[in-house]
Amino acid sequence: MKVPLLDLKRQYREIEREVMEAAQDVFRTQMFILGPRVSEFEALVAQYCGTGYAVGVSSGTDALLISLMAAGVGHNDLVVTTPYTFFATGGAIARLGARPVFVDIDPDTYNMDARLFAETVGALDDDQRSRLKAVIPVHLYGQCAHMAPILETARTHGLAVIEDAAQAIGSEYAFADGNVKRAGAMGDYGCFSFFPSKNLGAFGDAGMVTTGNKAIFEHLKVLRVHGAEPKYYHDLIGGNFRLDALQAAILSVKIPLLDAWSERRQANAALYRSLFQDKGPASISLPEEREHRHIYNQFVIRVAQERDDLKAYLGRKGIGCEIYYPVPLHMQACFKYLGYEAEDFPVSMEAAEKTLALPIFPELTTEEIVYVVDIISEYFKSK
Repeated sequence: MKVPLLDLKRQYREIEREVMEAAQDVFRTQMFILGPRVSEFEALVAQYCGTGYAVGVSSGTDALLISLMAAGVGHNDLVVTTPYTFFATGGAIARLGARPVFVDIDPDTYNMDARLFAETVGALDDDQRSRLKAVIPVHLYGQCAHMAPILETARTHGLAVIEDAAQAIGSEYAFADGNVKRAGAMGDYGCFSFFPSKNLGAFGDAGMVTTGNKAIFEHLKVLRVHGAEPKYYHDLIGGNFRLDALQAAILSVKIPLLDAWSERRQANAALYRSLFQDKGPASISLPEEREHRHIYNQFVIRVAQERDDLKAYLGRKGIGCEIYYPVPLHMQACFKYLGYEAEDFPVSMEAAEKTLALPIFPELTTEEIVYVVDIISEYFKSK
């Protein structure tokens, strides 16, 4: 049996007619950049995430970049984030001439360790603190970071909070007072990616920034069109961060189905848990559901030993799997100038060395999940 890590063709078969109709409508109007299709999708995302506003942009990377620009981050400023994330998180900071300040992750959720965030900020000297402008907590794999203490530390130090929710649309966090908020609705900015492999995926690159602040919303809209307001008049230097109408139309077809797809992912995760409990080796640790709603963009296990050998074995058995992420940002060659050593962030290093993502997409069958668990069990029994 072959089990792909992701099979987008299965999803497309469910929605082909609606997608083609939406695309044909865009073709007939010949309005490809921004316009009513983008405005309609922005409204859908704002409603879904529980924010007042949303601004469609060209990618998840550009969502981070434009948010940092709107927050006034520039040359020699400091921005806190984690080293265990997709490169765009740190790359967007560096592209503006700012300097990433890394904080290690929680060993169970892989999200920012809120205690270490507070300690790191508290340890900065006066000059560093004056240059510290923002924090980017990453909601990795579809589960929100522990936002309450992160927000408290950020507000104490006057930092903009830019949520990297690229993998987490629809995930939720419950505050101590019982208030539940979705990813992208807790900070000043929420950054989403609609890369095809995401839970809500476009047919190309696309992204979104959410905010509850009207002034930020208006600022973002100007920045995404080269800082022009009105057209050809530039008080700001922005960029070409516009969302294509075609992508917005396709995503508008998909977003009403998103919760059902997320529920299938959750059901798949529950089946994995049940099967691993019965068959799985003790050397496998399963993802921890700590926050209110985990939407499982990825199902990531921790393998105590021989992770790479297991990955190779699964490949030979036709099972797709992936390492997210093999090299933390502080060990990337382009960030050598930051002066970090591997041991500075031991939890991130261990995650890079021991984690493995298994198939979790909504259309995965029970038989396929059983096969994945059986093959993993078979591998460890042979040792």
